[in-house]
Amino acid sequence: MRFIDGIPFVLLLLATLFMLGAPFVPEPHLVEKMRMLAEGTLTKPLDIFDVFWHLLPAMLLAVKIVRLKRGGRHTD
Repeated sequence: MRFIDGIPFVLLLLATLFMLGAPFVPEPHLVEKMRMLAEGTLTKPLDIFDVFWHLLPAMLLAVKIVRLKRGGRHTD
């Protein structure tokens, strides 16, 4: 988990905000994919990969925050 400790917190936060909203027009991919999930049409491997791709920075940020709260290493 040292690679997560090495990522600056601000950079990870900005990447998370960007990827959660990208593309901004006409609507974020995650909004579209969550609608597809609710309708049961999220079946293509590319769509499923896209969900994970857009959530990856948020998942890394969550891991970093949990590690910080538990007293993990902080290199910022």
